[in-house]
Amino acid sequence: MTQLLFMPALEWTILAVLGSYAAFTAGLFVFWTKIKKPAPSLPSADLTISVVIPVRNEAANIGFLLADLDAQTLPKSQYEVFIMDDGSTDTTAEIVSRFASGTATRIHLVPLTPAPTASPKKRAIETAIGMSESDLIVTTDGDCRVEPGWLAAIASARKASGARLISGPVTFTSEHLLTDHLQTVEFASLVGSGACSIQAGYPSMCNGANLAYDRTVFMEVGGFDGVRHIASGDDEFLMHKVAARFPGQIHFLKSQDAIVKTAPHRSWKAFFRQRKRWASKWKHYKSRTPLVLALFIFTCNFSLLAGCALSLAGLVSPSALVWMLLLKCLPEWLFLGSVLIFLKKPASALLIPLTQVFYPLYVCFFGLAAQNPTYEWKGRKLV
Repeated sequence: MTQLLFMPALEWTILAVLGSYAAFTAGLFVFWTKIKKPAPSLPSADLTISVVIPVRNEAANIGFLLADLDAQTLPKSQYEVFIMDDGSTDTTAEIVSRFASGTATRIHLVPLTPAPTASPKKRAIETAIGMSESDLIVTTDGDCRVEPGWLAAIASARKASGARLISGPVTFTSEHLLTDHLQTVEFASLVGSGACSIQAGYPSMCNGANLAYDRTVFMEVGGFDGVRHIASGDDEFLMHKVAARFPGQIHFLKSQDAIVKTAPHRSWKAFFRQRKRWASKWKHYKSRTPLVLALFIFTCNFSLLAGCALSLAGLVSPSALVWMLLLKCLPEWLFLGSVLIFLKKPASALLIPLTQVFYPLYVCFFGLAAQNPTYEWKGRKLV
């Protein structure tokens, strides 16, 4: 105790930063527990949904997603599917056409004409919304899998909450490699943090792989006006616009029936491109909340790295380093563990300590890498 009282100012500064992080993470856990699972209810019989799926070269995946959509418990009369094919050079279009001809589910294959754009995904979504007459737009990706009750859960949540935009949970499919589990843990932190920010009334993050919003609201906020030049952000920028126009009308759907799954990246190159594209959104946020949050997370993780480096140099005492690690890791374990249990990923929860070793490096690396404004998506370089 005496040694703690006489710590140098540098130690106290790092401990103060990490102490604030501990309080922040504990707060996330509290908000997460306050998000109630929806009570079972029947969706409105007159609500109509358009599922919008931008695709490019998804021949290996699109058939599985179409089968999932065909098996939805929501009556087929209440939903339709738009497959927006952005210049696929494989057999994606053929697979969709063949599937559509053999099912009662209304599946529309829309080939997009080639056009220069900084954000092909935003263009695909806007085109589909212009063709839709449904009440609700639901977006996902061509490499995702959905539960049979996915659309029914979204429709029920829309009826119960009256929310103008609904953010749903996303995780990965079955993990086989250690890196799969590490990605699952890291992704759970994003899902959980986004859900808690919505619960707190300051929406910051969501995922376009599982997002629903009123079609008329999309029009009312100007769609993607003002952000079309940004390669990423078809989800979060839209959520921020809706939150600004309709305060308190953003909802996180904490339902296991609504969980959307996608495959983890199996190559460093693909992982790097995606995370760099995500991190690049920080500097474009108009709302201060997500920008301040991003900078806060970066600062806290950098502080831990600095504490470890200073400890190796003999400038931070071993006892101070232990406190730093405890302040950073224990609240994370509590919060991430609860999110992973909800996502039905108990095995990945056991690897939280290993993720905590790499995560500070990861956050700082991508925070700096995102300063380079060039990205790649589906074989295209975007700025």
